[in-house]
Amino acid sequence: MSHPSLLEMSAHKRTAVHVRGIALAVLSFQSLGIIYSDIGTSPLYVLNGIWPASGPPPSKEDVIGGISAIVWSLTLLPLIKYVIISLFFGTSEGEGGTFALYQGLYRPEDPDTDADRTLTGDSVQRSTWSTSPRVKKVLQTPLLIWCLFGTALTMADGVFTPAVSVTSAVGGIAIAKASVEDKIVPISIALLVVLFLGQQFGTGKLAFTFAPAAFIWFLLLIGTGIYNISTFPGIFRALDPSRAVLLFVRTGDYNYLAGILLAITGCEAVFANLGQFNAASIRISFCCFVYPALVLAYLGQGARLIVDGDTVIQNVFYKSIPGPQNGVVFWLMFVFAILATTIASQAMITATFSLFQQVINMKSFPRLRMHYTSETIQGQVYIPAVNWTLMIVTIIIVAVFSNLANLTNAYGFAVATVMFSTSVLLAVQMRYVKRWPLIISIGYFLVFGFFDGLFWGASLKKVPKGAWVPLMIGVILMAVMVFWTWAKGLEDTFDGANRQNLRRFIWQEDKINFHKDNGGNEEIIEEDHQPEVTYYYVPTQRFSTKQEEALAIEKRELIRIPTMAIFHKFTVGRGVPHTFISFIRQWPALPQVMVFLSVSMLPIARIAPEERYTVMKTRSLNGCYAVTYNIGFRDHFDIKIDELVEALSNLEMQYDPNNCTQNINYIKAVSATATHVVPHYHVISKKVNAGYFSFMVNWVRKYLIEDIYNRLATMFPETANWLTSADEIIHIGINATI
Repeated sequence: MSHPSLLEMSAHKRTAVHVRGIALAVLSFQSLGIIYSDIGTSPLYVLNGIWPASGPPPSKEDVIGGISAIVWSLTLLPLIKYVIISLFFGTSEGEGGTFALYQGLYRPEDPDTDADRTLTGDSVQRSTWSTSPRVKKVLQTPLLIWCLFGTALTMADGVFTPAVSVTSAVGGIAIAKASVEDKIVPISIALLVVLFLGQQFGTGKLAFTFAPAAFIWFLLLIGTGIYNISTFPGIFRALDPSRAVLLFVRTGDYNYLAGILLAITGCEAVFANLGQFNAASIRISFCCFVYPALVLAYLGQGARLIVDGDTVIQNVFYKSIPGPQNGVVFWLMFVFAILATTIASQAMITATFSLFQQVINMKSFPRLRMHYTSETIQGQVYIPAVNWTLMIVTIIIVAVFSNLANLTNAYGFAVATVMFSTSVLLAVQMRYVKRWPLIISIGYFLVFGFFDGLFWGASLKKVPKGAWVPLMIGVILMAVMVFWTWAKGLEDTFDGANRQNLRRFIWQEDKINFHKDNGGNEEIIEEDHQPEVTYYYVPTQRFSTKQEEALAIEKRELIRIPTMAIFHKFTVGRGVPHTFISFIRQWPALPQVMVFLSVSMLPIARIAPEERYTVMKTRSLNGCYAVTYNIGFRDHFDIKIDELVEALSNLEMQYDPNNCTQNINYIKAVSATATHVVPHYHVISKKVNAGYFSFMVNWVRKYLIEDIYNRLATMFPETANWLTSADEIIHIGINATI
């Protein structure tokens, strides 16, 4: 018996955000302050990344070729690849990024909540991923590792984006005030600390705070770009793509690509932040405002570099600002550059939160506490542990690298690798998810894989000069995610395989009183109350569906204790969890009220108290209930016993309106001592046969599972997001051989 609206609601998964009209315009405006500030602040350092300030100014043809390469890189990758193409490949829940692409290829199983509330059925083993994947199973592990590597590098990008963006903006103060050049690093660190402290207020509030500043920043880029273009209108020749090709043919300098790559950093945030907004709002804001502003800004900088090369080369962005060096326009641009780069940092921080949310929910990363910060958009999430870790690592990076040139060397490699990873997964999705013709998938990969490969090759040469840092961070994160996916999968498989049919584990018998009549014959004593029931459990693993065989199995009597126990189920499936079985074996007593509870997160912000619980009663065992705890993505995990008791009482009234009073009163009486029972698996590595390498494989496997995973699982328990008091939780130790 359950509430009909919840049945209808739980049949639908979370979906992408759909808004129209004014709401869509507002969401598009908000995206300016979250998604585009990374790519939008690239004009601060791109041209000096191509032509260093310490070198001579480039020739006119080299400038035109370089600007052409920038403009067409912006057109091919951020505009066409990401904004136009990749946004079609988000998950049905509206999430984007490389991990979302993997989910499209190997969809997670939809939980069967009806079967999950069946305690007397045989458990059917279900895998974490779909049993009918769209791509062959043999490719699942390589694609998972590939996608986790891309995800890990995007997370590493979340460290370098704040470092590069803020440092480049603060560096402009040395143009006007040379005396403060040695204070650039401390000022940058101070701004970063303020930024990370503000993350707890949530994406929505930060977006409304940042969006106006980002909007003005792009207007300033448009204005200064148009003015600078007027100094040399011939810069429009850069719109001819052949000029970019001629630059590399003429100079033969492949290293230019490493600097040009800086113009498209942040384009991965467009896709990764899909869950924070939606495809329509991202397309509107980029195509109508961001892309034109960036093109005009680079054209203007190129024009000034041609006209005033010797002066402008020292700092192309700040030296190309119209007006005097200490004028109003200069300081206006400086202030908004600081604001824009602070916001640019927000873009990748927000994307990093979104990516961590995905990998945690898919059990590819240890459970961390998450705070949902929006009443309407589930993807807007704040993760404190990730926030403070990012802050510490970013500050260390800024302090150690100390200058912008070293930072940009490290910055580009992560971006290029993630872009190539995305192209591979998109090409596979086109064929196996969208079912497009093979020629389209191959054509897409040949075109965009070629450009991604060019940038990746150029950035690879920067590994000895600093790019090894994001590579190291990415490899470490990937190793953690691959390891956790493997070990957690083994534990969940054990949990699902050890569920048991309640009727085969718990037996009950009615005690009937007899007396002998005058003739010596036995007869039943008629009583008003129900016969006394005795409960037993079967301590062996041998089960039988036949009554006569079951009675022959050794049984142990259980006593009923006046308490309520809530047994939590962390995996979906029929039968009672291993936690209950171990509880009975360790304490041979049966709580008077037993609740077997699983959790279902629904795609709405909050659930009304009267719809919080979906309850079923198990007829074969008095006082036994299967409950689904329905929770909205903004609800805290806080099981209120009074609400649960009310749900059980309502079910009893529907089940037997005439004789429910006694049961309801008893439920309320024992609920005062309610206890949560959760499993604590002590995992043990089982022996595997690996031929000649069995000893080494089993030693490594034992170390990973018993030493590393055991400790991490204790540090990051499944109860990390619970508000329930620790005094009300019993952890049942279970030896799990996996």
